[in-house]
Amino acid sequence: MITKLAIFEGTVKQGQEAAMRDYVETTLRPLWEAFEGAHRVRVLYGTKSDDKGPNIPLILEVDYLTQDHLTQAMASPARFESRDLLPRFYEAYFDDVVLRHVECKSIND
Repeated sequence: MITKLAIFEGTVKQGQEAAMRDYVETTLRPLWEAFEGAHRVRVLYGTKSDDKGPNIPLILEVDYLTQDHLTQAMASPARFESRDLLPRFYEAYFDDVVLRHVECKSIND
């Protein structure tokens, strides 16, 4: 199993938390779930972080059964459509944001 994480590190504009979550659920999540080859999609919303740690209001976690499935997803039209929406998403809902990508593989697979 291969898991890709998209970690949205930053600050949501004051008073925009609910609107940001609504946009994710109604616009971005359906696209993320449409990635060809995706096995499971999870969207996590940060509610509390360490005092000295980064603020992480959103994490996207997508599991793929094989490298071929991951390759399919990276070429999926839904991926490109969701990626094209991110600049407006950041502008509307974030004061500042850094998107970090992490790819993980289970050692038990």
